[in-house]
Amino acid sequence: MFSEKFELCCQKGDDQTEFWFARNLQSILDYEEWNDFREVVFKAQIACENSGFDIVQHFVDIHRIIEDKKHKVDDFILSRYACYLIIQNSDSKKQEVAFAQNYFAMKTSLASLFDRNFASIRSKGDTALFGKSTQAMKAHWKVPDSRPLADFAPTIILKAKDFAAEITIFNAQQNQMKTEPEISSEHITNNQAVRKTLLERGIRPESLPPAEDAKKVERRLASDEKKYLKNPDILEN
Repeated sequence: MFSEKFELCCQKGDDQTEFWFARNLQSILDYEEWNDFREVVFKAQIACENSGFDIVQHFVDIHRIIEDKKHKVDDFILSRYACYLIIQNSDSKKQEVAFAQNYFAMKTSLASLFDRNFASIRSKGDTALFGKSTQAMKAHWKVPDSRPLADFAPTIILKAKDFAAEITIFNAQQNQMKTEPEISSEHITNNQAVRKTLLERGIRPESLPPAEDAKKVERRLASDEKKYLKNPDILEN
């Protein structure tokens, strides 16, 4: 499923800005050759510029070490908007591209409404899923006020929230929901259904312990990578 593959490839910087690597997107969209996919990236950059946006804000040309950790390859760091433009300029005859285009069509049609009301909709969904408010869960997990609850949520909770959100987006699109109350009601219903499933399987969301701070994990991984780059023989010992 494209949506799951795409969101799983999402990376986050220290400031929680999300981004994707072009080579990961290449694989998801079923492009075998990097040179072919790079041409699509170039077309997307032109589209970005023609739309009045700064290319360097959405496409960052980089070199990075991948897979065997022994050689560098060309790549791009992409914003979500850059991914959207790449998908729009990809070969729609490819099944994965067609799925991707449909995914973004659904997302885009509701984007402005969700952007305006995201905090309210999310909070109502959290209350339905946990049986208590977002703030109450942040207090329970000792999450700093400035940090999102998701940074401390166990993987199963992240998946549960994503699943409920995907159902909301799908039904909002299918049923042409256009107002915040409609979408909020749908999102509450979906989170209640997900909660019911979890409870039936012996999982009570609000009773789960928090996961390790996502930022600490990112810093540890970054530190490990730096150590490896300084001493590549570490993995061989």
